[in-house]
Amino acid sequence: MRLSPPHRPALAAAGALLGGLLVAVPITAVASASEPDWNACLKGTADRQAVFDRAAETSGVPAEVLLAVSYMESRWDAHGEAPSTSGGYGPMHLTDLSALAKDTEAHPDPLGKGDGSNLPATTTRQREEAVRLGEVETLRAANDITGIPVADLREDAVANICGGAAVLADYQEAAGGAESLADWSAAVGRYSGAADEATALKFARQVFATLSAGESRTTNDGHRVTLAGKPVTASEEAIGRLDLAEADADAAETVECPAVLGCESLPAPYEQTGDTVGDYGNHDLGSRPEEGSVDYIVIHDTETSYDGTVRLVQDPTYLGWHYTLRSVDGHVAHHIPGKDVGWHAGNWYVNSHSIGLEHEGYAANGAWYTEAMYQTSATLVGYLAQSYGVPLDRAHIIGHDQVQGVAPANVAGMHWDPGPYWDWSHYFDLLRSPIKPDRHSRSEIWTVNPDFDTNTGNVMTGCTQAGVPCPSDRGTNFVNVYAEPSTDAPLLPDTVVGGSAKVSNWGPRLAAGQKVVVNDRTRPTWWGVWFGGKQGWIQNPRDVLLPSDGKVVTPKAGTTAKIYGTAYPTQASDYPAGVTPRTIAPLQYTIPAGQKYVLADARIPTDYYKANNFNCATVDGVPDCIVISGDTTYYQIWFNHRIAYVMADDVTVTNG
Repeated sequence: MRLSPPHRPALAAAGALLGGLLVAVPITAVASASEPDWNACLKGTADRQAVFDRAAETSGVPAEVLLAVSYMESRWDAHGEAPSTSGGYGPMHLTDLSALAKDTEAHPDPLGKGDGSNLPATTTRQREEAVRLGEVETLRAANDITGIPVADLREDAVANICGGAAVLADYQEAAGGAESLADWSAAVGRYSGAADEATALKFARQVFATLSAGESRTTNDGHRVTLAGKPVTASEEAIGRLDLAEADADAAETVECPAVLGCESLPAPYEQTGDTVGDYGNHDLGSRPEEGSVDYIVIHDTETSYDGTVRLVQDPTYLGWHYTLRSVDGHVAHHIPGKDVGWHAGNWYVNSHSIGLEHEGYAANGAWYTEAMYQTSATLVGYLAQSYGVPLDRAHIIGHDQVQGVAPANVAGMHWDPGPYWDWSHYFDLLRSPIKPDRHSRSEIWTVNPDFDTNTGNVMTGCTQAGVPCPSDRGTNFVNVYAEPSTDAPLLPDTVVGGSAKVSNWGPRLAAGQKVVVNDRTRPTWWGVWFGGKQGWIQNPRDVLLPSDGKVVTPKAGTTAKIYGTAYPTQASDYPAGVTPRTIAPLQYTIPAGQKYVLADARIPTDYYKANNFNCATVDGVPDCIVISGDTTYYQIWFNHRIAYVMADDVTVTNG
């Protein structure tokens, strides 16, 4: 777009800042003694690397600081008129409270406890209270300083970067200037919008770690941007000059979180909500891992703002999950101890064996899954995985979209977050467990791993409006499975949800890190795979599949194998007197004779966690909050987009 000229001179002087920039560590850009010329920042090529350089030269903010802050906020991407869940716009995530005021969507329809019980729908009052205006409005500050019109700061990447640089320069001047690169920790910490010192310091550490390591990528609109690494450490002393609130020391002792993240304690309530012992919320007491195991970490998105999400999790009549992560700075709120069982996955077996993390964002617009949130989440998940012995692989670090229903009636209604725009490959790089080739022998097994940034050819609809194509410039985490080896063929229909191109339809998709058996390699650009009990086809397999080792399961000779959404005990004798045995209902899927699927985990616990009463009360002599184990052996397999379980008696396991 054509930018309007600034309508008034800058309000922040740069003279004091200049003096501080001329000493200590050499800094890339230095402001002139006169007021910055923001027209000069706007003029010239729109190449994003060049724009960052111009903004640095104009503002006096070191280019590497500007690049590192933007990378953490947006990975240098532009999003046009689309605000983030925190009301932020553009590569510099300039925040506007009016955008937050429009965010009235509540958390997605709750799936209940996941054991077949129902939960009251969210009330109108709760939906209204799910959004609270924030406190930081950098977009208006950028307008005041530069005179660049608000509309341009929102919608144009050039103006947005210039505006963000102006705000950072203004923040640093207010903090007393900068004599070294590390002194810019003050401006960086304040730019995060954090209300407390620990969160500001965490964000500054992430920014300066990125600055030290360097980064390079192609943005969603085709700009190649590079940040050359320059070793430097964030300054705690500089953050201390911001005069922010100190963290609550007593609360810090109760959070299960790496100290470096400065997590906040916002406990989810465990309260009785009615007259009977079974009326309570919003989670269950437990004794994991002493009794019961944690085998999964489930990645969710919030589908509303951070403030709305933490309001909901503090409602005893709603659902409970263990952590919420904020998009703008990666801040973490801890709600439920890991020993206790959250109601977050919509599948009681998975709930009883998992920890749930809600990430601020929208599945249909993953553009605002920020680097700050990715990095914080990976640090937290790595900590939890080590604490509970959860393998760092895609069979155990799973999306909510990978969770099956507990019974046939539940399959279609399960959620699909974090959706096609969550960058699983990058996430596992941050977890230091990259998705990579691991084959050491001949095998039919392959691992899906498209290049996220360039994987933009998947046609989807409904991101903003039903039937309307989604933006074609966004990277995606999946490859489509077709019914025939041709892009003119329909997408392979899932038995339950079909094969439409709706953004919410996980049915025909293989996501990064998932494994598949290839059964036909006779065509150079199409390979045949077994998927969801059917024959499917993947285009350009050499570009999206990695060779892998492993084992496969196939139905015993002449039979089909049933698919299950849980691994509950199957025999009535497994259950104590007074406890009703769980109904073991196979799902709508089967593995036809001769088909093979990759074994994901051969050591699945066969158990049911009975937790029906408030405070684990014993009723009629029947104890509560007990793990009931059985002797039936289950295997977890890669079946379709979701994880699935088969009974060992129904299949044969062989090398892949």
